[in-house]
Parts: sequence; C-alpha cells; structure tokens
Amino acid sequence: MAEAQAGVVIVGAGPAGLVLGNLLLDHGVDCVILERRSRAAVEGRARAGFLAAHSVRVLTDNGLAAGLLARGRTHTTCQFRSERGEFTLDYARLGRGEVHTVYPQQELVRDLVAEFLRRGGDLRFGTEAADVTDGRVRVRDGADVTGRYVAGCDGHRGVGRTALTAHGVRTARWDHGVSWLAVLAAAPPSLAATGYALHERGFAGHMARTATVTRYYLQCPRGTAPADWSEHRIWAELATRMRTAEFGPLREGAVLERTVVDLRSDVLESPGTGRLWLAGDAAGLISPSAAKGANLAVLQAESLARAFAAALLRGDESGLARYAADCLPRVWRAHEFSHWMSGLLHGPAAAGAGDGDRDEARYGRALQYARLESLRTSRRHQDFFAENYTGI
Repeated sequence: MAEAQAGVVIVGAGPAGLVLGNLLLDHGVDCVILERRSRAAVEGRARAGFLAAHSVRVLTDNGLAAGLLARGRTHTTCQFRSERGEFTLDYARLGRGEVHTVYPQQELVRDLVAEFLRRGGDLRFGTEAADVTDGRVRVRDGADVTGRYVAGCDGHRGVGRTALTAHGVRTARWDHGVSWLAVLAAAPPSLAATGYALHERGFAGHMARTATVTRYYLQCPRGTAPADWSEHRIWAELATRMRTAEFGPLREGAVLERTVVDLRSDVLESPGTGRLWLAGDAAGLISPSAAKGANLAVLQAESLARAFAAALLRGDESGLARYAADCLPRVWRAHEFSHWMSGLLHGPAAAGAGDGDRDEARYGRALQYARLESLRTSRRHQDFFAENYTGI
C-alpha cells in the first residue's frame, strides 16, 4: 500500500487530538488523525466533564462549542461535607469570578469528530500506530503515514510518549498512593453541583453530569477489583460517607459503569523535539483530584496548533521552540493544585497495626480538617481556591 503524507500526523482522537486537528484545519494546515479504536468506542467513552473558562473560550472562538453552549451546565458552587458539618463555596464570586461548564467528555468528543469531518478532515478510525520515527508513523496492518510533524495525542501509554522517552526525555512522577472506585450512575444529581465528602472510611465525591446521569467516586484500597463492588454496596457506602442520615438521601439509580482509578501524576521535562510533539495525557498525566486533564489538553492543543501553523505556513519554528516554556508553567500550576486537592480530600489510611499507626492517623486527619476549616473561614484561602479550581 502506498504511503500517505500530511503536514501534521495526529495520533489519537481524544480531546487533545481532535481540538488540535480542528484548529489546524482552521489555520489551513493539512492533517490526518489516526485512531486505533472504532468511532463508536471513541464517542461512547465516558470520561471527565468539567471545562474551565479558558477551554470554553478556545472552543467558542474556534466554532467548536455549539453543543456545550446548548447543553452544557454552568456550575458556580461546590459543597464540602465532614463530621463537622457541611458548607457551600460559591467560587463564582471569588478569585477571578470564573465558573465551570459541565459537559460530558463523550459529547464533546462527538461534537469535535463531527466538526472535523464536516471541515473535510481525514480521520481514520481502526488505525493503530505501531511506532513513530522521524516523522513517519508506522501503521499496524496498513500504509505508513508521514508528516512534516507528528503530534502524539494518544495518552501516556501511546507511541508518541514511547518514542520521545526513548530519546532520553525524562519524566517527573508522583504516586499519590490513593485509588478511587469511579461510578457512573443512571441517577439524577443529588446535589446542585459538586460534592466532596471527607470521612474516616475514605473520600466520596458527587459530580453532576446531566439531568439523568451522575458520577460518583469512592476512595478504595489499591488493587481493588471493580467487580467486588455490587450496586448495593456502592450505594450503602456512598450513603455512609456522604452522611445521608444527616444531610438527606441520595437519588439512586442503576450503575452504568464502575472502574478503579489509581491516582498518579507525571510530567515530561520536554513535551517534544524535532518532528515529534506531544499534547494531553501523552505529555503529562494528572490525577483527577481537580478535574484538570481535559483542560490541559485544550491548552496544549491551542498552543501546538499555532506553533505548527507558523512552522508550516511561514517557516517560523520559534513557536515550537517556545512550546514547553509556554505550557509547562501552567501545567505545573495545575499539578500543584491537584496535589493540594488530593491532600485535602484524602485522609491517612485507616488505623492499623499499632499505636504509632493510630497516632499518625490522628495527626494526619487533624491536618486534613485544619485545611478544610481554613477553606471555610478564610477569604484569602477561598480566593486562592477559586482561582486555581477554575483556572488553567
């Protein structure tokens, strides 16, 4: 089979790859997107749903926001629960006065796929990239594709990251030592927006998605099998940790999906070089504690699209040379806040073998509640939280 050529070959049709592809077409740059999964699998995968103001602006300014503007829901508050009561933080009135737009990622992906195809883009589903070498993407069981540049947007286990790290690019890593059971339920939201529950049995989270679907999280031991959690056990544990006896019942429904997520973070010291550049999870994996992953993907796609367009249309590679300097400070700021959120939400492990363990658990839990009390009472702390919670 004959080898195909393009200005930019994008590997991966997630938010990073699809935003990048649409922006490149808007700049007049020829590109092709290769995606190993089927269109149905790509468009049906339920993931994050919180879009920051910056992401909404990028999508709106580039004609990619019709769906989220029509069906997205604006969230302005979040709620915290613990043994010391509950309080609501109206973050839209704090910090920079920004809000979240909640729009399920699978719906955004569907919108981006449809728009890319409408604009005449070349999107090849069921096409698996085997490796990347000097601008050439070798396709498993198919024709290779060569580009002036390759954009690895295929996740932290993808061929883009593998190729870059093989050339000595180092990775900074952190394991938060925490796992979540992520539950998608066919149930209307029980709270107005996002709820964070601190409990000695572990964290529980409530994230409204649509009028009929809610995402829940339950902190669980590392190595937990999703199948060990029946629907009855899930709802019973949520009721305990979210203190429904005190604050009112949850609106229950069928569990549509249950997976376990290990909270880990990493950042490549350089997101690209030469003809290969990365965006999204390929460039850095961030824990879901503060819902920053999709927003970092949009930020990087916007920056990379400008840099590719300048290089291909005007021969100006200065944008690519600045890509790391432009993005990494904001990436690290998002990681710092995500790390801070993880410390707020997750108390120490349950008391165990000896008195020392119990003493450390008491100390750690006291620090956790001190952070929460400061957030409840300090306006400066609230402004810091709001600015970082909604910002990128």
